[in-house]
Amino acid sequence: MAQKKLIRFAELNTFANVLQFPKNMEGKWNLFFKNSCPIILELACGKGEYAVGLAQLFPNRNFIGVDLKGNRIWVGAKKALQQNLSNVVFLRTQIDQIAEYFSKDEVAEIWITFPDPQLRKSKAKKRLTHPKFLRLYQQFLASGGLIHLKTDSPDLYQFTKTVIKMYNCLPITDIENVYREQSVTEELKIKTHYESLDIAGSNKIHYLCFSLPEILPDKRKDDELKEILKGDEIAN
Repeated sequence: MAQKKLIRFAELNTFANVLQFPKNMEGKWNLFFKNSCPIILELACGKGEYAVGLAQLFPNRNFIGVDLKGNRIWVGAKKALQQNLSNVVFLRTQIDQIAEYFSKDEVAEIWITFPDPQLRKSKAKKRLTHPKFLRLYQQFLASGGLIHLKTDSPDLYQFTKTVIKMYNCLPITDIENVYREQSVTEELKIKTHYESLDIAGSNKIHYLCFSLPEILPDKRKDDELKEILKGDEIAN
């Protein structure tokens, strides 16, 4: 491991705004923040630009950036400390274990910003808007709580639209090209390191906002989704 990473990992252990694989945190986040403000997650937060940006915009909300990569979390955590932001912290853990850290209705909203789109159809279950993950989110997301997706991947954008329709989610906002809109909300103007890279080469930023139904279709529906993906692969 590079010396720089070693230094950062050592510093993470001293950061009061970083929790690494904590135990027994479910239901205790408002106690941790010492207030009763709504809790919003940023999943696969990377360097934390969005979590920090949202915390700056909304001082009366609590934000938690979630990622496994400690070297990346260090960047956002350090910036938050330098700016004395007390309403943003970082949780280091695997996304597929996220439901272990929150109790029912504890989270008000979820942001998913520029995640790995997992373009291979065989890895579709790793997409953070796959119904496998939606079922995890439903365990702790408040009724009517919003899920935001911001991505430069047209494949992930279209896949998520398919999931929203198939799984009876409630679509709130669908913006095919954010920066062509005449009026863009302040939270959508926040840019991450990965957005600036334009990895997809599309020169477009897609945004979806939706909420989950009271009951998601069971896993039998996932087989139908899998067949649709196969059909798309054949068509391409």
